[in-house]
Amino acid sequence: MFFVLACQGGDKTAPTEAPAASAQETRAEQGEKPEEAPQKKAAAGLADSLPNGLLLAYSQFQVVDGKATAKPGPARFDILTREGGEWKTEIVEDAQSNVLHKALVLTPRGQAPGILTLGGSGAYVKLWRRAKGKLQASTLWHAEFGGKFNRMRDAEIADLYGDGTPAIAVATHDQGVVAVLRQRVNKWKVERIDKKKDTFVHEIEIGDLDKDGTLEVYATPSEPNKLDAEAQHGEVVRYVPKKGEGPTIVADLGKRHAKEIYVGDVDGDGTDELYVAVEALTKGRGASLEILEPVEIRRYDANTAPDAKVIIATIPDRLCRFLTVGDVDGDGKREMVAASFSKGLWMLRPGKDPRSEWGVESIDRDSGGFEHAALLTDLDGDGTDELYVAADVQGELRRYVWVRGRAKREVILKRDIPMSRMTWNIMPAPVDVLTASK
Repeated sequence: MFFVLACQGGDKTAPTEAPAASAQETRAEQGEKPEEAPQKKAAAGLADSLPNGLLLAYSQFQVVDGKATAKPGPARFDILTREGGEWKTEIVEDAQSNVLHKALVLTPRGQAPGILTLGGSGAYVKLWRRAKGKLQASTLWHAEFGGKFNRMRDAEIADLYGDGTPAIAVATHDQGVVAVLRQRVNKWKVERIDKKKDTFVHEIEIGDLDKDGTLEVYATPSEPNKLDAEAQHGEVVRYVPKKGEGPTIVADLGKRHAKEIYVGDVDGDGTDELYVAVEALTKGRGASLEILEPVEIRRYDANTAPDAKVIIATIPDRLCRFLTVGDVDGDGKREMVAASFSKGLWMLRPGKDPRSEWGVESIDRDSGGFEHAALLTDLDGDGTDELYVAADVQGELRRYVWVRGRAKREVILKRDIPMSRMTWNIMPAPVDVLTASK
C-alpha cells in the first residue's frame, strides 16, 4: 500500500491483490505465458544500436536494510538507449518534485528539442537540455493550486491553434485545472481553460473526432481518488482551444470513472475515435473486495451520446491505466494493448464492425503494476511495433515482439527491489535528441 500512499504525486487507490493467472471465465482467450528465451536468443534479432530510445518517468522510494520504505525520494526519469549491443541507462533526478508523471520530447518553434517533464509535489513543467554534457532544466510553469495536492499529471503536445507552433495541454491535481502553455518567443504563456474544486484530472489526449481540421483536447476529470475504490464519479470532457470552446461532456461515466483514454484512428477509417478505459465498479476493500462490474473499454465517435455505452471489450480486472496502439505484425492494421492492474496484458483487435465487440486475447498474465505503463512503438525502425512494459510488481522492464502470431518476451532491465520504484509513463524519443551534446 505504501507504493501509492507514500508518493505525494501518486494516486490514492492502493493495490490489494498481486498479479496471478486467473481461472475466471472471460470472453478473452486464456493465453499462455509468452515464451521467454534465454537472453542471447532473445536479443539475437536485435540490432547492436537503435535509432530510438525510451524515456521512463518514475517516483522512487528510499531503501533501508534492503527493503523499500514509504518515504519518497527525488523525482526521476531515465533515458534508455541501446548502444554497442547493450541497453544503457542515464538517470536524471529532480529534487524539487517527488514524482515525474511523464517525460517526452518537445521541440519549440525555432529552438532545439529538449525533454519535457511533468512533476508533482511540487508541480513543475520543465524543459531539459544539455549544457556541457549535463542535462539542466528550465521551468516553463510552476504552480500551487490551493488544494491538498499540487501535481502536473499529464500533458500532450500539438499545434492546437493552427499557427505552426506546438502548444502543451496540461492536466493537474487537485483543483481541476486544465491549462494550455503557448510559446511566446522565448517564454511560455499559461492559459487556464478550466478549474473545478476538489477535482483530479488524470489524462490528456488530442485529436479531431469531427474532422473539421481543428484539434480538440480531451481530459478525464473525476472526484478525488478513494482508498475503498468504490463509486467515484467521472467523465470525459472536450475543449477546443482555438475556438474557445469547452468544457463539453462527451462521456458521462456515472458512478464510475476513467484514468486512461486514447484518441486516434485505430480502425483505419481515416477518422479519430475516443476510447475510454472505465475502471471497475467494486464493493468492499482488501481481501473482501468484490468486482461488481469489471473494466470496460468504451468507444465514442463524434456523434456518440455522452450516456451511451458502446463497449468494445471488457477486462477481468478493476483497474486499467494504459491503452497503447500500434501494428505488432506489420500487416498495416492497428491493434490496441490494454495493460490492466493485476490480470496482465491484453490484445484488442477491431472486427468487421469496429463499433461492436472486438477480439480480445491475453498476451501475458504474469505482468502487473499499479500504473502498468506500456508503449507500442518501433524503436528499431523496421516498420513493426514492439511492446515495452514496466511490470513494476515483477520489477522488470520488458520488450515483446510478435513471431508467427505469438508474443516473445525479453527482459531489458531488472531491479533487485521491485517496489523501490513506480513507473508512471514510457515515451519514445530519437537517440540524437536524447544524447545531443552529451
